[in-house]
Amino acid sequence: MTEKGDYILIVDDSQTNNVLLEAVLSEEDYPTQTAMSASEAWSIIYKRKPALILLDLLMPKISGFHLLERMKSKEEYAKIPVIVVSALNEPDTIRILKEMGADDFFSKPLNIQGLLSRVAQIYPRPESV
Repeated sequence: MTEKGDYILIVDDSQTNNVLLEAVLSEEDYPTQTAMSASEAWSIIYKRKPALILLDLLMPKISGFHLLERMKSKEEYAKIPVIVVSALNEPDTIRILKEMGADDFFSKPLNIQGLLSRVAQIYPRPESV
């Protein structure tokens, strides 16, 4: 059985991007976990649902598009909020992603403050202990 997560899952095939997002979110007291591929992300999601997913689109083998589509087609994962973080920023791409169920879109290079404020709206910061 899948537990409800209390962490943000960062999915990007770039170690640099994962480290950057992890550092920025940790600085704000968000617990994080990273995945370097869509298949790794899926196995993490299956074990313990995250509170939010930051998802890159362009990854080898299985793209972020496919992961998003797969999640939104399964009832138990469809409600997990997803913020797409990608260099693909054409208006048609963004429109399609929103139609697929993405909650928001941020273009690379990232506006860190904008992303953090959107993350805070979707997943209010856990109380610091």
